[in-house]
Amino acid sequence: MVVSDSDTVTIFRLKGPLELRCQLDSTDALLMQKVISRTFETLRLQVKSGSCVLAVCDSPVIIWPNKGIYGDITPRTPCEDLHQWIQSDEQESGGKQSTKKKRKKGLSVNVIKLHLMMEATTPGPLSAPVASKTVQKSHFLSATLPMDCVVRSSCNDSIKDVCEQLVEALVYQLCEMEKVTLQNMRGTTLVVPEPLHFNLPEPKGLVTVVFPAGVTDGELEKQRRELHQQFGLPDDRPYFRRANAYHFPNEPYKDGYLRNPHMFLTHPTLDNGKVYLVQGTYSYHHYMQDRVDDNGWGCAYRSLQTICSWFQQQGYVEQPVPSHKEIQQALVDVGDKQMSFVGSRQWIGSIEVQAVLSHLLGITSKIIFVSQGSELASKGRELANHFLTEGTPVMIGGGVLAHTILGVAWSETTGQIRYLILDPHYTGAEDLQVINDKGWCGWKGPDFWDQTAYYNLCLPQRPRVI
Repeated sequence: MVVSDSDTVTIFRLKGPLELRCQLDSTDALLMQKVISRTFETLRLQVKSGSCVLAVCDSPVIIWPNKGIYGDITPRTPCEDLHQWIQSDEQESGGKQSTKKKRKKGLSVNVIKLHLMMEATTPGPLSAPVASKTVQKSHFLSATLPMDCVVRSSCNDSIKDVCEQLVEALVYQLCEMEKVTLQNMRGTTLVVPEPLHFNLPEPKGLVTVVFPAGVTDGELEKQRRELHQQFGLPDDRPYFRRANAYHFPNEPYKDGYLRNPHMFLTHPTLDNGKVYLVQGTYSYHHYMQDRVDDNGWGCAYRSLQTICSWFQQQGYVEQPVPSHKEIQQALVDVGDKQMSFVGSRQWIGSIEVQAVLSHLLGITSKIIFVSQGSELASKGRELANHFLTEGTPVMIGGGVLAHTILGVAWSETTGQIRYLILDPHYTGAEDLQVINDKGWCGWKGPDFWDQTAYYNLCLPQRPRVI
């Protein structure tokens, strides 16, 4: 299933558990597969039956899609009208909306969440229970299937249209889950199928894939290669690793770091200029995070952490973002520093960043040397090409300062250039408005750099892996 993104798209996301229960009277592989397939078919019939219920989260709206019952709305209600029934955080707080909420409301993707339920009883007379006893050896399999479907609505869609699409998506996802379950069975042990959403390059958009839970990305390489072929994707970068799974708007990240604060900035306008930006997702790492007081000495460490987060969140590496001490220990391990360096407050620069990326993540980097800051204005072509082909954050160090370059606006005809800077020297809270309004993440001109100081730029390279 594909959902194409656009500036005005609304996504309906339906989540909820379905219980898979079946009794196996034989351990014969073929017979077990038949029983499991019949159980999945029963679930598909259940989803298409009148007992299927869709509840719109944070609202009183409950829908029986296969009965044509839509509660407080009608089948012809436009999808966009459903927003008025949803109780938002701002309404709960008396209508006051924080600045951070205002920023987030500008996102191009709106998500309406629904919960999947099944009626436990049916109307009408009930038969008296009958108890019977049978003694036989059998295996009872039980698993909770985490259903998670998304569909896109257009401005012309009604609630009835979307509900029909959601039921179809549920049926299709159960078919995919059946395939994954049967392919990954180990004796009488079931592997739970796990649906994940991936946002592919336009025009493909949002794609749902079912993987077996607990199976590593490395073990799924064959399936991922098949998906690359199916969607016409290159084999030199990952798209279907779990780290690439789409993060829906307004869902907080558990680690507390801000992601991609530059997405809320307005691009500068240059004569015949183009904007070249970091590709993908990164975390903003800066002074005083992680209960570490590195104010005055840790800017390059924080820039390195931002770079490491990019490689982690694009699925290139599984290692966590290294701490200051882990960075220092890596430099000792490669012979760059003495043991006394670990636990110190000594600065590091671009060359050390390059060494740590190589040692800890296996990432190679290019280094650009600039003898004085005034020469940086002439590096527009190299930086533009880097963001166009590699798309990784760039660490720049000069004197006692380090920054992260996230992009450039550059005119090939006039030579004008602006740099998108993520400043690790920020010491405040994770407040997006403060960070952007005060320029901690913002576009800077050539005069941002010390015109007489030398600078080294570390340009990390993408590994060519699937």
